[in-house]
Amino acid sequence: MTSVTSPCPPAGLLAATAPSARTAAGLVGNTPLLWVGEPFADPGRGFWAKLEGANPGGIKDRTALHMVQAARGRGELLPGAPIVESTSGTLGLGLALAGSTFGHPVDVVTDPGMEPMMTSLLQAYGATVHVVSRPHPVGGWQRARRDKVAELLAVRPDAWCPDQYNNPDNVAAYRTLAHELVAQLGRIDALVVSVGTGGHSAGVGSVLRDFFPGLRVVGVDTTGSTIFGQPAGTRLMRGLGSSIHPRNVAYDLFDEVHWVAAPEAVWAARTLARCHYATGGWSVGAVALTARWLAATLPAEARIAAVFPDGPQRYAGTVFCDTYCREHGLLHHAPPVAPHEIAHPGELTVTSWSRCTTVVDPLADIEAELTAATAATTATATATAAADLRAVRP
Repeated sequence: MTSVTSPCPPAGLLAATAPSARTAAGLVGNTPLLWVGEPFADPGRGFWAKLEGANPGGIKDRTALHMVQAARGRGELLPGAPIVESTSGTLGLGLALAGSTFGHPVDVVTDPGMEPMMTSLLQAYGATVHVVSRPHPVGGWQRARRDKVAELLAVRPDAWCPDQYNNPDNVAAYRTLAHELVAQLGRIDALVVSVGTGGHSAGVGSVLRDFFPGLRVVGVDTTGSTIFGQPAGTRLMRGLGSSIHPRNVAYDLFDEVHWVAAPEAVWAARTLARCHYATGGWSVGAVALTARWLAATLPAEARIAAVFPDGPQRYAGTVFCDTYCREHGLLHHAPPVAPHEIAHPGELTVTSWSRCTTVVDPLADIEAELTAATAATTATATATAAADLRAVRP
């Protein structure tokens, strides 16, 4: 005799299931949190990692969809018009998703540092990839890419550029991520975020600060980046840092900034992979290293949220490739227990993990000087005109 088990009625299936959607865009958001404790962190310490790599393309799926939808709503992006933008990779994936969702061809401009895998993926998703051949002598690869974007826009008057570095929609797109964190954690004492265009750090940090006025916001940059007042230098890491000054960076939001060097980010990313089977690339390694230190220094009960912008897949040929890492001197560089402390970003040029609690906008002094110079010039011109008028009066 063979026993037959009756199937459970659908209503009785209470197991959690993955979300369902009719388009890939519908799968963006509601990403999971992972507790990262020992052995990566000290015993009894740790932080919560927001795994944005669970989105179809990564964290910038959120902003690409939001910027495109907002531009369409304002009539700036017409139906079927091309989208043209500079990217180091992740935003390109998001724009390819947005282009597929809303029916726009996508042209992305990048540089030779983009991984071959990423170029192939973008092309597979229907994007046209333009690669600039040499860096700008002052603004580096980012300036060269943006100059190429300007060239493409000049010959395609119907095209639209999101301008992720200065577009406020880039910041607004991350309100949902902040709300997810609040719903998932209830209370957040510290936020650790990488900084590149300034979008997700400003978007998430500003919303969380409204919920938690005492929130400690820690920005993570790379050595060689100009964002927080360091001089421009050679940057191996992609996805964080900049050789220009994005105006979406909310300088007044940060309590401190950490600069992390490439070997230190590689160590953290690889250690995370071994310890927790969850990791990512340059940004994730740098953020994880900083969050690990923060967990060791704050009270044990402090609740720390760290945003991991993507997963490890695109870094198989760089961060997780022994040959690549040996060629660039990235292996066997365990970071120190704590970062080097500097009092001001202009104090010295950092080359390894460093921390500063004085956060300034590098352009603020320049803008103040220009304003003062303009006011002085105007005052001088006014005084001269008044003197001339008095001279010609009878």
